Amino acid sequence: MLNISQLDVGYDESMVLRDIDLRVEPGTVVALLGRNGVGKTTLLKSMMGLRPPQKGSIHFMGEEITSLRPEERAKRGIGYVPQGRDIFSTMTVEENLLLGLEALPGKQPNGTIPEEVFDMFPILREMLHRKGGDLSGGQQQQLAIARALIGKPKLLLLDEPMEGIQPSIVMLIVDVIKRIAASKTVSIVLVEHSLDLALECADYYYVLDKAQIVAEGTAADLNQQAITQHLVV
Repeated sequence: MLNISQLDVGYDESMVLRDIDLRVEPGTVVALLGRNGVGKTTLLKSMMGLRPPQKGSIHFMGEEITSLRPEERAKRGIGYVPQGRDIFSTMTVEENLLLGLEALPGKQPNGTIPEEVFDMFPILREMLHRKGGDLSGGQQQQLAIARALIGKPKLLLLDEPMEGIQPSIVMLIVDVIKRIAASKTVSIVLVEHSLDLALECADYYYVLDKAQIVAEGTAADLNQQAITQHLVV
């Protein structure tokens, strides 16, 4: 589904990622692991087209998308929930959700919010007419994920979706990720600082350190002791 080959990404003179090779198979959850600042968010931004690479290629569904703009990638089926949620605080929950329809191919003049979104995140139905900025952090995260799902992505990029929210909402989001994964219709790339949470959701993992991928494998076979050196500060 997604194939990244020999990718170099940097900011000005600083190289953040070097020679990255990564694959995401259909219907799988792939965890990106590593310390803060090793380039996990930069890699997601590159997948979404927000950070162009200096070298390498990105293919999605058999098509090279390396030079495509973010909105073009969204139309092809890549959804993105950035760190910090990035919802529109002055718009209502309903208005935020309806923006997710913009990622669908073609015009959506009378678009409606899919019922399954409320099945996953019931609190959003109760808060449809509340401003996004009035929601708690956990509620905003639910809104951000729901908005991305409305675009019917084939690939969903989640950057620290469990960061800074209460444990009950963390477990809700974990359950939603598992539910999406069980459908085998959407692949997920998950950045998560908690190894336990990442492994609870993931089928496969990559570990980033010093600008490169230093370990990868199936989550079931991960040797925690072997990769701890790349995760602790």
